[in-house]
Amino acid sequence: QVQLVESGGGLVQPGGSLRLSCAASGIIFSRYDMGWYRQAPGKQRELVAVITRSGQTNYADSVKGRFTISRDNAKNMAYLQMNSLKPEDTAVYHCNTVGSNLYPWGQGTQVTVSS
Repeated sequence: QVQLVESGGGLVQPGGSLRLSCAASGIIFSRYDMGWYRQAPGKQRELVAVITRSGQTNYADSVKGRFTISRDNAKNMAYLQMNSLKPEDTAVYHCNTVGSNLYPWGQGTQVTVSS
């Protein structure tokens, strides 16, 4: 049974930082490209960061230069370091594989950027 468990969200002021974690179980983690997604109220879920099996990274233009995705295959973990946060980054953040074979979504972790 595949489980994706996100953590690390919270309330932060504009300009602040957060580090999100994703714990994956039930999959051979190292075989998958992994992504961080977010869904803001009233908006569709969007893919904001990708890390491939080989460690290459890609980012949505909206977060490029502020967010950094990483992974630890030995621990089956993915991370998202978020710096210089803006109110428009407010959303529920999820991790999942990338492509057509998505696994069931976890609960996600809420990130709220507000003064």
